[in-house]
Amino acid sequence: MDARVDAVFGALADPSRLYLVERLAVLGTATPTELADELPITRQAVTKHLATLEQAGLVSGTREGRNTVYRPDPRPLREAARWLEVVGAQWDARLAALAQHVERRQA
Repeated sequence: MDARVDAVFGALADPSRLYLVERLAVLGTATPTELADELPITRQAVTKHLATLEQAGLVSGTREGRNTVYRPDPRPLREAARWLEVVGAQWDARLAALAQHVERRQA
């Protein structure tokens, strides 16, 4: 698996980080304080989760005055979706071969 795709799945494995990506996709931009208001965790915890998401390339943060504003970046998700399509096609081929084998044995 590509290291970037692995980082995406690792980052999204946490429910809080998955929620943050979903909220940023809806909101477009938000600060950690705005996001923390919606979660039962501290702003510091949100900031740590955002740092993990940023390392995976799923969000980007820019300083605007005293605040850091985060935006979603869908490109890593597209890469992960392409990887899932490839793996899914491989599994489909394997399952089709298994089905053919079972049908031949039953005949």
